[in-house]
Amino acid sequence: MTEQSRKRALRRFRMLMCGLCVAAGLSYPADAQNAQPLDQRFLLGVGTHQGLGGVTSARGYVPATAIKQMKELGVTSFRDDFPWSDFELPGKRLGFNALNGRLETQIRSGVGIPLLILGTGHHLVPNSDPPTTDEARQRFVTYAAAAAQAVASRQPIFELWNEYNLRARAEPLFTVENYVTLARSVQPAVKQAAPSAPFVVGALGDDPGWKWTDALLKTDLLRIADGMSIHIYNHCLSPAGRTAAEAIERLQNLHQRVAQATGNPDYPIYLTETGWPTPSAKCGVTEQLAADNMAQIILWASTAGPWLKGIWLYELKDSGTKPGELEDNFGIYHFDNSPKPAVCSIRESWAFIRTSLKATRTTPAPGVVQIRSDSGSETKLALWSETASKRFEVRLKNAEPHAEISYVCQQAPGPAAGAWTALSTTPLLVSVKGTAVPDFEIRPSN
Repeated sequence: MTEQSRKRALRRFRMLMCGLCVAAGLSYPADAQNAQPLDQRFLLGVGTHQGLGGVTSARGYVPATAIKQMKELGVTSFRDDFPWSDFELPGKRLGFNALNGRLETQIRSGVGIPLLILGTGHHLVPNSDPPTTDEARQRFVTYAAAAAQAVASRQPIFELWNEYNLRARAEPLFTVENYVTLARSVQPAVKQAAPSAPFVVGALGDDPGWKWTDALLKTDLLRIADGMSIHIYNHCLSPAGRTAAEAIERLQNLHQRVAQATGNPDYPIYLTETGWPTPSAKCGVTEQLAADNMAQIILWASTAGPWLKGIWLYELKDSGTKPGELEDNFGIYHFDNSPKPAVCSIRESWAFIRTSLKATRTTPAPGVVQIRSDSGSETKLALWSETASKRFEVRLKNAEPHAEISYVCQQAPGPAAGAWTALSTTPLLVSVKGTAVPDFEIRPSN
């Protein structure tokens, strides 16, 4: 066997073993995670829109207000557009200017690590949306390198384009081949300008059957990229499917596909958009269910292995005021910046779990999720019902004098130890000092 053949065989063996591990449902959290608290190895972020709209945002985004809101939430990152057409002005002048000044202000505030979208065409550059000629690609590379250089000191993450695959449904130039060619051109320039900044590809929108995704994974693009990103929404599924559980299942499906394609179960994945809009329209959920879903996915994230690098909730505030308009109502805050229930839910669930050193997910009863987290000085548990139609009651089997029990964002005192208490989609949080592990009885209540 030649050296080249030996390497190919070894790679096939690793991919096979990786596929078997994923197929068997093995997870990688306990040993891999215990070196650092969750908030030092995982980013919780929000989507903002400072990079779009010019000097004044029609969506109502103001840097000072957004910065204050992100501090209130406790998030550690934000995702925003870094559009080519605003960064490169006529005459090939590259840099921050009045058009992208709001974005510059938010980045320089240090409120969180910026995940910045490099993308969209330029109105002055032919064949640039998407770049399909050598000249257009080189102009894009020049912009991307200058943009990366401008923010290199801010620990940025760069994501190539936004939902490129959705444009492919109606526009024939948005092919996997054109995306890969662009990425191969951009990656060296971005890494030279900002060597420590992750270069992330994909930004996948809804992809039924994973056709576009699987075609991308068949290329060698992930060898040069630092991670793959995806957007997951389910607000237009049947009401029973508009859950965090469905989103998590799809994210784990992507993880399986990426692990098998790369032979690396820890290949980085970024969930750069997920959320639940709250319109008075056919698609959407109630404000409370949106809050519960966000709390659940944050708590679950503590159990994912080192492959999950972050989750960015979409979006920080409503982008409009029409109650029936879907795109106006994705916000964690209302358009007038008053809080929805999600504000408290995100803040409290993140505060509860962010110090976790290791965590596991179990199903103590059909339809019930339990997260057990160890932070060193105490053991924490979170329990909830996966669907709004199923409700339960729980109680501690044994009296635990050091247990603190409450619901996410509950204002009243928590239930007494030993008493039956309702369990719904709103997570129930339990903290116990030391290493004691609470044990629960669970029964259906409907």
